[in-house]
Amino acid sequence: MTTLVLATRNAGKIAELTRLLEPYGVEVLGLDRFPEIGEIPEDGETFAENALFKALTVARATGHIAVADDSGLAVDALDGAPGVYSARYAQPGDVPGGEAMTQDARNNAKLLAALQGVPMDKRTARFVCCMAAAAPNEETLVAERAWEGRIALEPGGDNGFGYDPLFLVPDAGCTSAQLAPEEKNRRSHRGQALKALLQGWPEFLARAGEAQ
Repeated sequence: MTTLVLATRNAGKIAELTRLLEPYGVEVLGLDRFPEIGEIPEDGETFAENALFKALTVARATGHIAVADDSGLAVDALDGAPGVYSARYAQPGDVPGGEAMTQDARNNAKLLAALQGVPMDKRTARFVCCMAAAAPNEETLVAERAWEGRIALEPGGDNGFGYDPLFLVPDAGCTSAQLAPEEKNRRSHRGQALKALLQGWPEFLARAGEAQ
């Protein structure tokens, strides 16, 4: 069995990726199992730069294959923002009562404020995910996919995390946070990026020196 370390401490992301990887017979560990690894900076200019840097950092530190993703929301009416800054889009002072909010709630409140008055047909957006795998010998594998949608006028749903309550899936008639987890995984940018990554998995494992 191949051991994978997911290069994140985000509990929602760990749970989601663990479900996606279960069919492939791998042992999945979160970064919380390796407290000696500090915060990994995400200061790249693209999702791919951030994902590769995180995966390589964790693979070198743990001696296991690491899988990292960098994902975010790109809103057309905001010229692609928040983009690579999605997770840290809002500061406490950016929205009323922000000091008492979670980071996700602040981000969503700032996004809604930025889009105030923008009609629904102009609220097009996409979730983008770049997923990277890295081995201790520094072999890498990268895949990137997007999930098209719109930004809702108000939050809806309790599933998911991040911007899911605001990401409207037009053909489903609901937000990402209102989809069942299995349906979200089938549609999502993260699920599609992982599917693309796994298409090259056997060759990657061979280059990484892992048994198949």
